[in-house]
Amino acid sequence: MSDQAQASVVQTRREGDVLVVSINNPPVNALGQAVRAGLLAAMEQAEADAAVRAVLIVGEGKAFIAGADIREFGKPAMPPSLPEVLNRMEASDKIVVAAIHGPALGGGLEVAMSAHYRLALPAAKLGLPEVNLGLLPGAGGTQRAPRLMGVAAAADLMLTGKHLSAKAALAAGLVDKLVDGKDATDATAAGLAYTNELLAAKTAPRRTRDIEIADKAAALAALDTLAADTAKKSRGLFSPLKIVECVRAAVELPFDQGIAKERALFVECLNSPQRAGLIHAFFAERETAKIPEAKAAAPRHFAKIAVIGGGTMGAGITVSALDAGLTVTMIERDAESIARGQANVEKVYNGLIAKGRMTEEAKAATMARYTPSTSYDDIRDVDLVIEAVFEDLEVKKAVFKELDRVCKAGAVLATNTSYLDIDAIAAATLRPQDVIGLHFFSPANIMKLLEIVVPAKVAPDVVTTAFELAKRMKKVPVRAGVCDGFIGNRILAVYKQAADYIMEDGASPYEIDEAVRGFGYPMGPFQVTDLAGGDIGWATRKRRAATRDPKARYVEVADRVCERGWFGQKTGRGFYLYPQGARVGQPDPEVLAIVDAERARKGVTPRQFTPDEIMRRYMAAMVNEGAKVVEEGIALRPLDVDVTFLSGYGFPRFRGGPMKWADMQGLDKVLADIREFAKEDALFWKPALLLEKLVAEGRDFESLNKAA
Repeated sequence: MSDQAQASVVQTRREGDVLVVSINNPPVNALGQAVRAGLLAAMEQAEADAAVRAVLIVGEGKAFIAGADIREFGKPAMPPSLPEVLNRMEASDKIVVAAIHGPALGGGLEVAMSAHYRLALPAAKLGLPEVNLGLLPGAGGTQRAPRLMGVAAAADLMLTGKHLSAKAALAAGLVDKLVDGKDATDATAAGLAYTNELLAAKTAPRRTRDIEIADKAAALAALDTLAADTAKKSRGLFSPLKIVECVRAAVELPFDQGIAKERALFVECLNSPQRAGLIHAFFAERETAKIPEAKAAAPRHFAKIAVIGGGTMGAGITVSALDAGLTVTMIERDAESIARGQANVEKVYNGLIAKGRMTEEAKAATMARYTPSTSYDDIRDVDLVIEAVFEDLEVKKAVFKELDRVCKAGAVLATNTSYLDIDAIAAATLRPQDVIGLHFFSPANIMKLLEIVVPAKVAPDVVTTAFELAKRMKKVPVRAGVCDGFIGNRILAVYKQAADYIMEDGASPYEIDEAVRGFGYPMGPFQVTDLAGGDIGWATRKRRAATRDPKARYVEVADRVCERGWFGQKTGRGFYLYPQGARVGQPDPEVLAIVDAERARKGVTPRQFTPDEIMRRYMAAMVNEGAKVVEEGIALRPLDVDVTFLSGYGFPRFRGGPMKWADMQGLDKVLADIREFAKEDALFWKPALLLEKLVAEGRDFESLNKAA
């Protein structure tokens, strides 16, 4: 990096006795090599100038420093390292002050903790969120945070990845002073005033490394408890226990030895496959909003929206819209239904009030933007409508004919279908250009994923409007094409079939669920069926029966379970038993008897499956169908498949998504498995042409992400 580039991202100027060091590396002042080199040069400049008595570090733009430049991870290290810069800063004989506005995260907070004094503006956010990327703070954060804020609070900050407000950071001891102001200019002015106060009082440098941790025995006992708790909660994650180990080193070892321990464990995390998976997930979620329509059209204006349907899904969508600051009219068919719909919405806010996360006044202000109605005529002036009625094509077509009649020209008409043909729904109107799919996931006010399904005749500005709505609702949007099930449910149907085949061939549903949880999912497929309601999948299977290939293998165990009225948690039993309304199911011998009877009826001799054998089939089915979805253009890129499963289907984030997982296994190995399984069932295990092509060319799914 040239001296000129360094100078452009880190600028220095004298203000009396103070050298003001401003970091200007848009958009978030990430600690790339030029910033690190610039900070080191600034410290050298201050030390060489006898007229400089103090250094003030500020960030330009909207952030102090929002973290490391994670694009450098996995690449050869470029000097100077951040620990080297920060040790030099902390060792300075001239006082160093950090003035924080906006985010000071990860390496940014490590910079601030290496300064001798810290002040913050009200909008400051402080945190060490490296755990979300499979890492730990690697520039002294695990050693300095416990010294400033105490062992338990520092460990919690690092293990949760949460951000502290300026007020909370002051209370925790991370900052010394809270001052008014809102931007970089205010931070500089307040920082100069504070630095000059410190100089006038002849304040000496106060090095974080020199702070003694109080009551080490109690701290170590607390860490023992925390380590056991973290091992349970982190479900196979690599970095959380390494963080606890680093905090233990802060208590037990001298500072320099603690720093060496932190660095060694940071490198272990950096080399872990989990780091690759988590960083892929981080970037992939930011890439999904990059869609072809964005180049063609700006979003339409929307402020008033309507939600058709007040059931669980309609209420969840309504809460999401209200939380995004929108005005919502909810439509239901009669007075009793709309009263139930309003109660469903209020139940969410009452739950927040009960937990102390909302006031009655805030609820009243939010509900003032909500109007319940039984008349479509009340939505003549809305900008956007989301239909969330029963999953039946004719029912939805009838709703859209009514919307066509009442809605103003240019209103966006969206359907929240999970499977149905949106082109057919659009054709029920005289304005197919305004019709789009918005597939929310239940509960819609909590689940992050929003599949934005793009039918053939939709206008580009309707697509960009849907992405803008997702942004306002803080959802993770994924663009999908029209097919049965779109991206997520289409692939789900296939790997659920694979699970059914494994069950009929010899593994119990409980062994399969255990293997899937062992892989990192919170629940297995049969637990998910019970949670969602077995009747939903049963209805889909009956709908598809007429078009099912008669040669395709069909497992009837789930149908036999549903025929008994066992639909899962809501009926007290499904694949599992739920005595007295229990949330966690117990294995059911009667279900195992049904499985045995079905095997006998089909002439299947059951065989044993190890967890690894179960997961090889489960994942091969998922990846193969994912490749077909990309091949057909239903998903724009493999990363869109990854984000769909990370945000909507509980796929373990540290594995990066099914397509990233396949890349890390080696696509040749996945294809070899599919070809091996095809010897038993060539119809189901038909390799995707895209997968065969990539293996033949020695490429992976990531090459398609980069090419897009």
